[in-house]
Amino acid sequence: MGSLIYGTTGIQIDFDDRLLAHLEAIFNAKLRRHESFLFSWRDDPSVGDGRGSVWIDSGIPLYFRFNGSRIPALDKEWLEELMLAASSTRGLALGDDSRVDSAVKAQDNSAKRKDHPAR
Repeated sequence: MGSLIYGTTGIQIDFDDRLLAHLEAIFNAKLRRHESFLFSWRDDPSVGDGRGSVWIDSGIPLYFRFNGSRIPALDKEWLEELMLAASSTRGLALGDDSRVDSAVKAQDNSAKRKDHPAR
């Protein structure tokens, strides 16, 4: 399981490495074009089954940390679906897609702040 580290406060959001590789490709494509968007995910039921959202913008630091050393294969069809969602008015919302549900809900997707005492 890898992590997306967001912003200067170091919010950490954990995802399966394969899903994280697809997110990295989408974020890279959108930010290269200077396109900001909303990114949302569903938390695992073990951490409250809530939803988190962050604004993705080129001015906000992002760090993709993968657990495995091998680069996961990217699914072009899945990338197209994710890109369409990221370009919509709702933004990229994980947990609403059956192809993503197993990868998302199988992990602890709670957002953790670097300065949070529980971390």
